[in-house]
Amino acid sequence: MAQPAGNSGWLRGKVKAVMSGDTLVIMGFTKAEIPPEKTIVLAHLSAPRLARRGGQDDPFAWESREFLRKLCIGKDVVFRTEYTIPNFSREFCSVFIGTSNVGNEVVTHGWAKVKEGKGEVTPEHTELLRLEEQARQQGVGLWDRSPGAVEAAIRNLPPSAVGDPSNLDAMGLLASHKGKPMEAIVEQVRDGSSLRVYLLPEFQFVQVFVAGIQAPSMGRRTTQEPTIPIEVPSEETNGENNNSESRGPLTSAQRISASSGFNEVSPDPYGREAKHFTEIRVLNRDVRIVLEGVDKFSNLIGSVYYSDGESAKDLAMELIENGYAKYVEWSASMMEDEARRKLKAAELLAKKNKLRLWTNYVPPATNSKAISDNFTGKVVEVVSGDCIVVADDSLPFGSPAAERRVNLSSIRCPKLGNPRREEKPAPYAREAREFLRTRLMGRQVQVSMEYSRKVPVADGSAAPAGPADSRVMGFGSVFLLTPGKETEDVSSATPTPTPTPTPATTPAATQQPGVNVAELIIARGFGTVIRHRDFEERSNYYENLLAAETRATSGKKGIHSAKDPPVMHVTDLLTASAKKAKDFLPFLQRNRRMTAVVEYVLSGHRFKLFVPKETCSIAFSFSGVRCPGRDEPYSNEAIALMRRKIMQRDVEIEVETVDRTGTFLGSLWESKTNVAIHLLEAGLARLQTFGADRIPDAHLLAQAEQSAKNKKLKIWENYVEGEEVTNGATQDKKQKEEIKVVVTEVLSGGQFYVQAVSDSKVASIQQQLASLNLKEAPVLGAFNPKKGDIVLAQFSADNSWNRAMVVSGPRGVVQSTKDKFEVFYIDYGNQEVVTYNQLRPLDASVSSAPGVAQLCQLAYLKVPTLEDDYGQEAAMHLSESTLSGPKEFRAIIEERDTSGGKVKGQGTGSVLLVTLIDPESDISINASMLNGGLARLEKRRRWEPKERQVALDELEKYQTEARTKRLGMWEYGDIESDDDENPLPGAKKAAAGKR
Repeated sequence: MAQPAGNSGWLRGKVKAVMSGDTLVIMGFTKAEIPPEKTIVLAHLSAPRLARRGGQDDPFAWESREFLRKLCIGKDVVFRTEYTIPNFSREFCSVFIGTSNVGNEVVTHGWAKVKEGKGEVTPEHTELLRLEEQARQQGVGLWDRSPGAVEAAIRNLPPSAVGDPSNLDAMGLLASHKGKPMEAIVEQVRDGSSLRVYLLPEFQFVQVFVAGIQAPSMGRRTTQEPTIPIEVPSEETNGENNNSESRGPLTSAQRISASSGFNEVSPDPYGREAKHFTEIRVLNRDVRIVLEGVDKFSNLIGSVYYSDGESAKDLAMELIENGYAKYVEWSASMMEDEARRKLKAAELLAKKNKLRLWTNYVPPATNSKAISDNFTGKVVEVVSGDCIVVADDSLPFGSPAAERRVNLSSIRCPKLGNPRREEKPAPYAREAREFLRTRLMGRQVQVSMEYSRKVPVADGSAAPAGPADSRVMGFGSVFLLTPGKETEDVSSATPTPTPTPTPATTPAATQQPGVNVAELIIARGFGTVIRHRDFEERSNYYENLLAAETRATSGKKGIHSAKDPPVMHVTDLLTASAKKAKDFLPFLQRNRRMTAVVEYVLSGHRFKLFVPKETCSIAFSFSGVRCPGRDEPYSNEAIALMRRKIMQRDVEIEVETVDRTGTFLGSLWESKTNVAIHLLEAGLARLQTFGADRIPDAHLLAQAEQSAKNKKLKIWENYVEGEEVTNGATQDKKQKEEIKVVVTEVLSGGQFYVQAVSDSKVASIQQQLASLNLKEAPVLGAFNPKKGDIVLAQFSADNSWNRAMVVSGPRGVVQSTKDKFEVFYIDYGNQEVVTYNQLRPLDASVSSAPGVAQLCQLAYLKVPTLEDDYGQEAAMHLSESTLSGPKEFRAIIEERDTSGGKVKGQGTGSVLLVTLIDPESDISINASMLNGGLARLEKRRRWEPKERQVALDELEKYQTEARTKRLGMWEYGDIESDDDENPLPGAKKAAAGKR
């Protein structure tokens, strides 16, 4: 018998599911991630029964359920239990949506019958009977008696594919609907990423796995022993004509008997939460399914979209973003590239925020480090398709640090190989570099450095040349600020406002300040986008790069093409014999002027050129024009000028002859201007009179040299009309200057800093520093040291406070007392990294005095650098000889090199070339280095001064002794010839030569 619920009140909730035309699942309003829910039946009503698997609907059962589903699903309701039935778990309730009685609406439209009353008839029941009679008279819903209406109201259900994939032609369905949205209704959610749905309008019941993701498992039940048959109470047993699909609850005894045959496997963490998340969005909802593929078990894999107001939501994206599912490659590979990228990016963001499944996620170790350094400059070299050199506008011309190597973030281009190691360029490597050369050389760009990466020492070939960059590479995005012909290469070439840098894991693409050079390369098919590991630093414009790669792949461009790559055989005459170079001379002379490309600036007047017409690379030198050698003053300035003017530019050449080393001599024009004129006008070269009458533009070259002489520029700074001046530093023809010094810092085997013993400024500065009243570290923001500022810094070795120049530090305002600053101690020559706490502002009276540390170099010697063989031993010997105690040395100044300009930091600035004599032994450190085989003499120059010839003769006996005894670098025989103009840049001078 039905009994009214005692002392029952109204409850609030939201309709989660509609199981049939009279049964709802309502969940409560709580803050719990999985709120409590209740299955209720509309009081006094009985709707037609929906078919179980393999069965048949009652007439109008589907229409009845659909009416209630569309009326209630996802709606807020209030309900009250009217009565219950003994041994039946569900409650019979009155349900309201706002002021509308749901039961009355169902009966009014004829989609349920009213049960006969037993006992006292309530007013609500009476109203339902009246509405039923009204619907019967109108012939609506169940009461439609038109011919064929009942038969048409029974669905023709095809065999279910759930549990029996043979009932579905999965591949046929995929072929006919690939990429097309199919309408469906979700009937069951197995777990967060697995749904059972009716495909409309055929009502094919199938299981669909959400593409690209995997939600946690809901566990399973494994059979341990035969299942005991269970009698399900019939509707008559319950005493009500109740036709709901899942009615007939089990008694306690029956539940225990049934469960004894199964072993429960509990759900994975967040399995229940993921299932609930999916249910409240798609269960009993209309969805669109786009089939992506079919697995080997004929399971359908698809993307599921549901309506959220006026917008459509992607279920996979929602689950990933909220940490309820993981990205899986096996099914994501069936999707479009763009959809895959978005899912992967969303997962990275969820990992970063440690959402749910990723609560205890620990990112894998990475060798990359985020950096932020923006600058503008001019492109002076294209090293390869993914590496360029940019001259920083903020640094002075000719400064060694002015040219900065930038590796393009997140892309990889084919390698150019190494002709000296007989490594051939990879397919499209030359094309990639040439593509960038024609678009970037000499152009103004904006560079946004994004991360640095350590490379193994064994992979040194991949790193830029130099001690600091051999293990750490800087990566950034480069933008052309003024559009040119490159706008045709990439669709996103329209400049946009400068962006705020975005974290590497941000899924959305960042706006670009101009044309992204990396995107240009990728869009042309000359490179690929690196698939970074989780949390590995990447380009702030990573999404744009991936989109460009998709376009290049679909267009089959470059390396994505099925065609054979272009082949170019280039004869490299720099590595060939001089005889082979002479054999090419007639071909290079026959057309007089011909086009060439400057591949490298070897010295101020000598270059590596590529001649397209003859497909050869040659060494080319100005005829009759010579710049200072590599170890002479102004050599670096001449090289820097030529790199700015002609590096990787299209030029015209006219070859006159070839010398005995295989270097071609002639003239070179860029934009119809003889390039040698620039060198001569700047005072960085001299004109040789022998054979000058055969040089084109000889009168213009002579005018340019005379102009530099009149202005006393560079090598002509001490020029006197009628006197010969060499290309070296200024020579004092009187007695050489000699000073007593103390060595304060050793940089390498050949370079060191000294303080002059007689310099009164040393003691004065020390007294001033000692009298300073040092306070606590200044408040953040009150003291903001910038690059180039002179400050007071605490030296870590002895905690003393000394004057120092800020070499580098955080950009902008200091944020923390632990922020790092690199400083150069201007009175001692050493350099280190200190924190903000170890810095103090310095009074202008103390900071204005120039630093007393003087950079020196051992005269007449070539000492291996720290990266070369015996470089470490040379530096150790010099340190032990000069820093072992407070010892004074006599320093004879042989030359002065002022080409470095003002002091910029450790190892830069004006240099004194000295002979350093130990007063105790009266033997020079220069001779000691030669005697131990840790250095060698410089090459003798033509027409050098007599004083230099005498000094070299004196030192040569020490070198001869080391060579005879096979000491140091002479261990394996004579060292190869050291012609300063012949080696390629960056080529390491061999320490082991002929045996």
